[in-house]
Amino acid sequence: MSEWLIAAKKADFNSIAARYGISPVLARIIRNRDIITDEDIDMYLNGTLDNLHDPSTMTDMVRACSLIQQYISEGLKIRIIGDYDVDGICATYILIRGLRACGASVDYALPHRVHDGYGINDHLIDLAHADGIGVIITCDNGIAADDQIRHAYDMGMHVIVTDHHEVPYDEDEETGERLELLPTAEAIVDPHREDDPYPYKGICGAVVAWKLIALLLPMCGVSDGDAEALIMELIEEASLATVCDVMELRDENRIIVREGLVRMAQTRNIGLHALIEAVGLADKKLTSYSYGFILGPCLNASGRIDSADRSLELLLSTDVYEAAKIAAELRSYNDERKAMTDAGIARAIDDIENSELKRDRVLVIYLPDIHESVAGLIAGKLKERYERPSIVFTDGAEGIKGSGRSIEAYNMYEELAAHRELYAKFGGHKMAAGLTLAGDVVDELRYRLNEACTLSEADMKTVVMIDVELPLSYPGHAFVNELSRLEPCGNGNPKPVFGLRYLKVTRIEKSRNERAPLTLSVIDKQGGGHKLKLFDRDGLFMSGVDSFYGRGVAGDLCDGIPTDVTIDVIYTPGINDFRGNKSIEFIVNDYRFRRPE
Repeated sequence: MSEWLIAAKKADFNSIAARYGISPVLARIIRNRDIITDEDIDMYLNGTLDNLHDPSTMTDMVRACSLIQQYISEGLKIRIIGDYDVDGICATYILIRGLRACGASVDYALPHRVHDGYGINDHLIDLAHADGIGVIITCDNGIAADDQIRHAYDMGMHVIVTDHHEVPYDEDEETGERLELLPTAEAIVDPHREDDPYPYKGICGAVVAWKLIALLLPMCGVSDGDAEALIMELIEEASLATVCDVMELRDENRIIVREGLVRMAQTRNIGLHALIEAVGLADKKLTSYSYGFILGPCLNASGRIDSADRSLELLLSTDVYEAAKIAAELRSYNDERKAMTDAGIARAIDDIENSELKRDRVLVIYLPDIHESVAGLIAGKLKERYERPSIVFTDGAEGIKGSGRSIEAYNMYEELAAHRELYAKFGGHKMAAGLTLAGDVVDELRYRLNEACTLSEADMKTVVMIDVELPLSYPGHAFVNELSRLEPCGNGNPKPVFGLRYLKVTRIEKSRNERAPLTLSVIDKQGGGHKLKLFDRDGLFMSGVDSFYGRGVAGDLCDGIPTDVTIDVIYTPGINDFRGNKSIEFIVNDYRFRRPE
């Protein structure tokens, strides 16, 4: 069971509320997200595009733009080498559109997940040389590709790196000092460089590319009006990538995503419009959930099942019928990916439950027959289920390949980096990593990671932070509408949740639609009656009632027969708009049974 905690962060909530024209409850929620100073609160609530950080402050950004401007003027052919996920696809698209606006001769290459692996490699460099490419620009990769970049130089090509991943390092054996290992590119734009003063490090690769184009367009003589129009158009892809790469929705990321969602709703991109239509979002309000769980997975699916080129072709499409065809393909790919993932999860859980693996604090599991493209998705599900860092390995084209997902208390990049001699390839960050093993050393890595692991039981227990204990009588239309000021919500800026104890359940209403939520009629401690919506996945609530209170009690509640069923809940209020009739509804996120007082 997860641990419930009510946030107890202190501040003068009434004063904050008065200064910013918000309720004290909203002031408390904002403080719970560690938004503390007046400057930060104002940016959180009222930030605009004018508050975005200056791209020229990023180390090597001006140099990169100057070099690109020079290479365009010299007529050199430029190739963008991106990545096969949403961030890499969007970053590649942004650079293509921006460079073409600057008059560049530019094309692209996306690595194939199976045949090429992550990022730039010798094969892609050889192809670029054969095609007469003079300049390679990486996006969402390259920071850990020194050998490959040296190979490009040996072939007579220029290389500029744009990335957002952690910079590889070595440690001095005597002092323990970290020695940053930057590649030998002509310009290296990555906010994680030690010498980079950029004020916010948590941007994705597509935002780095977007910032570069924003600086490059005027340098190449594009008029202010045309440059601004293109940058505002490309903010859609920058915002989509930010959410899909699970960047924290803080600082300028919130502004980029908020503005991008507004523009995406009326997108002029034929491909994105076709995808929005294909997944049934055309008449619905787009949110960060739409990005992360509907649109993003479809774009990712092509790189998992076939080639990421198909998703980039969708973004670049200028034909309505071709765009509709590709969008339908991507949706089909995503359905196939879901089936593959579900099968892999079932296999992994069976292996863990029936072996000594379940005693490990770091799950390292080898599933040789699964498609390597879904290893990371399976690792993510295992992390959620077992509340511990998880790495899933499978047989790939280049050997045994793995993908890992971590919990907050475990820096996966740091822990894996301590065993570099076991890898042929390795990269990632605190919460995720990808690697190819240098031989059949899965068991050795599993042993080492668990031997060195210092995670406690508390570290591996999911903590649910409740913003405030709030009576169901408090949230009215004005308050629920005020909560929209917290949007966009997601990683780093979670949706607000409220807690309430001692709700007596008087009735359960079930819909004929098995996917519809249960409706729980409850009475609070003050005697007020309310209705709650609860999505009872796998019937756990109904079976839990019988298990906790006695067999047949759930059935009694369905018949309206009085019982002693009492629950504590974590809930989120919202607006239910049914045929124009708006009412407050309460969605139960979690619950606990308790004995009545």
